[in-house]
Amino acid sequence: MGLDFRRSPGCLMSSMYAEKLSNYILRRFIWANVQFTVVQWFNDFYPQGKTSIPSRFNVPGKIAWAVMETPGFVCLLYCMFTIPATQGIEKLPAANWLMAALFSIHYIYRAIISPLFLNPSMSPIHPFILISAFSFQVINGTCIAGHLAGYGASTQEDWAGATIRIQVGLLIFLAGFIGNMWHDDELREIRRVAARKQKQKAKVQGEKGKEGKVDKVYEVPENGLFRLVLYPHFFCEWIEWCGFWVIGGWGCVPARNFVINEMTTMIPRALSGKRWYIQRFGKEKIGSRRAVIPGLI
Repeated sequence: MGLDFRRSPGCLMSSMYAEKLSNYILRRFIWANVQFTVVQWFNDFYPQGKTSIPSRFNVPGKIAWAVMETPGFVCLLYCMFTIPATQGIEKLPAANWLMAALFSIHYIYRAIISPLFLNPSMSPIHPFILISAFSFQVINGTCIAGHLAGYGASTQEDWAGATIRIQVGLLIFLAGFIGNMWHDDELREIRRVAARKQKQKAKVQGEKGKEGKVDKVYEVPENGLFRLVLYPHFFCEWIEWCGFWVIGGWGCVPARNFVINEMTTMIPRALSGKRWYIQRFGKEKIGSRRAVIPGLI
């Protein structure tokens, strides 16, 4: 099939060609991620967060996080407002905009609100992580956008009979999103408490310039799902995106691939993190907690 430059000047391809190409790019990216995941199972190298390493190339954590997590929803919104016209679509179904809104809300929280306004501190992030996450966001965001903006379900008929599925998926998404934010805040509270103590100590000792600095402080959280697993915020995020996939339906391949991609990447990170917790706090402190899935992993 040749390229239809007149029909899709923004994408430089016809809708059918774009769908095949986007799925191919995503599948190829998934396999690349799985191969990297295989390395992660045997190597704890992950220069970010608790396992951040000293490097002259490190980027300040808050800035790096915002930069690497923002492209996904920016690409999605751009495509949502540009692709439909190139495909002769006057108005996208409300369900398409619902999914776009949920995706954007999650990443506005994750990429902007959380690091820049809520987190007391963040460890430096190595450029390797920044570039990898940035690339994933661009590919993932554009693939999901392609499906929602005209290359997937693009008419009301495509969503016929899906009302209950959308409602169930939305409830699952919201449960995961709320759980993700709540457990994130439990981790922040550890830093907030430490910041208050450090500020008070600096004030008492008269150490100017140290009031605004928050030293690295790590503890084993005890509330919510932290009683069962060490990374419940990962688990809740998977619930979110499973709900997102339910809304889109089985045929929403980019949403399905997103869930698979997240899990195959984050499971070894959680297992590595559990080893870090055990090394730092000891097996007795960690107890019977799993890494990320209650009772399983």
